[in-house]
Amino acid sequence: MNFGGVDAENQCFEEAKFVVIPVPYDLTSTYQAGSRKGPAAILEASSNMELYDEELGVETYIAGIHTTAPLEVDARGPEVMATVVRAEVKKVFSSGKIPVVLGGEHSVTIGAVQAAKERYPSLSVLQLDAHADLRDSYQNSSFSHASVGRRIFEICPLVQVGIRSMSVEEARFIEEKMVKTFSPDFVINDPDPVKKICENLSKDIYITLDLDVLDPSIMPATGTPEPGGILWNDLIHLIRGVSEICTIRGFDLVELCPIPGMVAPDFTAAKLVYRIMGYINRVDS
Repeated sequence: MNFGGVDAENQCFEEAKFVVIPVPYDLTSTYQAGSRKGPAAILEASSNMELYDEELGVETYIAGIHTTAPLEVDARGPEVMATVVRAEVKKVFSSGKIPVVLGGEHSVTIGAVQAAKERYPSLSVLQLDAHADLRDSYQNSSFSHASVGRRIFEICPLVQVGIRSMSVEEARFIEEKMVKTFSPDFVINDPDPVKKICENLSKDIYITLDLDVLDPSIMPATGTPEPGGILWNDLIHLIRGVSEICTIRGFDLVELCPIPGMVAPDFTAAKLVYRIMGYINRVDS
């Protein structure tokens, strides 16, 4: 299924601006499993979405959206899976296109960031997330979903937004390494959060968006929900503002754990992906 339900024959890889890469992987999930079903749920929901973006006043899909086959899961572990994702994202960058990775658990981001950093040496990463994910290792895996922020920090500058859950180890790491970390209250209450966040980002950025950055009242379908999150309008305004200052070279959306019979979270995720594509396309046009 092609993202948006558009005719796949008219959305070939060669002509597409965006390449959607489904990664149905959740081997290191530690609370609520099921994010492996996230990519398929997002694609299904996107086929029921209006392709006219009412905010931007355009049909973003006309820029070209190609959806690859889901990446084959490698059961040898998240580090090996990261190499699979890295190779696929590298291919997309090499073709001059914008990768959009659909997880799956957050560990899939590591390979995508590795490929983005190789393509754009001055890259920084904006992590939208409820959790710091800065453990050096979790359950004997340094490539766990709980360590993705730590691995990114080792690759390039990292800015975290929406954080409201961390371990003592992570809190000390943030303080010692001066990791730029912003809470939901900062996003909601600061008079100009976009400016202060972007002051810590480079021109070229990759966005990794864990859906638990949103409050569980509107996004209950995540593996590790946390109360006190960001709401839709605040998140949308933040991403739009960032897109006007920085250049989004690629992004992912991860950790959707579909709830049977409840399609609203799936649709929210699909619309969020499409809206970010729209922001990128608007700036480039």
